[in-house]
Amino acid sequence: MIREPVRLDHGDGVARIGLNVPERKNAIDLALATALAEAVRTVAAMPDIGATVLYAEGDTFCVGGDLRAFANTTTPGALVGQVAHAAHAAILGLRALEMPVISAVQGACAGGGLGIALAADIVIAGTDARFRTAYTAAGLSPDGGASWILTRTLGPARAADLILTNRQLDADTAERYGLISRVTDNPFDDACTMAHSLARGPREALAASAHLVREAPTTTLAPHLDNEARQIAALADTAEGREGITAFLEHRPADFGNVRTRTQAGAPNS
Repeated sequence: MIREPVRLDHGDGVARIGLNVPERKNAIDLALATALAEAVRTVAAMPDIGATVLYAEGDTFCVGGDLRAFANTTTPGALVGQVAHAAHAAILGLRALEMPVISAVQGACAGGGLGIALAADIVIAGTDARFRTAYTAAGLSPDGGASWILTRTLGPARAADLILTNRQLDADTAERYGLISRVTDNPFDDACTMAHSLARGPREALAASAHLVREAPTTTLAPHLDNEARQIAALADTAEGREGITAFLEHRPADFGNVRTRTQAGAPNS
């Protein structure tokens, strides 16, 4: 039986996408990149998923591109380009998911693996996590959006430092820089707990909020304010929005799951 390079399972409103080549430290070859993009497309088409966890099997999240595969072909440039385009499709797909995405990172996270991990809305790293761009050490330039997200997250000075020198960041430093969200002893378990909590919440509001945050770095204030106004007005007219407002005024927890069940069954929203 051939093991798939990417695992996908789901339940209770949460999808889990796992890099699944631990014996190669989840190095990205064309099969893994293609499978990851396909898994993301599958999740995007699932109507009952409210959050996604991105993780990796083994003690390493991802060491980046599979340099052995690149070295063992007579056309490395063509192969590298194919892998990059497939990985980029996966990253764009993750950023477009209509739900929060949480990545759980352990061990080394380098090269293209860095771009994949940072495509999530929330990055939970283990205490053993280590982050490095790694590209120029192999005579290559960044892909996976590393130069884009590092510059926007850390600023040009720190982005250039990390990309040009390949300086490694431990988990605590990455958190202090604002590159990741938090550091925990059990990143996968904590990511799943968070995902289940989010999936029980107001899914339309969470999806809209995630998109507003994703778009903020490349949107000027005036159009962003217009987007915020449209989103909050639209949400106020939804069943989840009405339940949230009513619950707040009644000093009780909102029951978004029951609202979704009634709406899907065709019951009145009011």
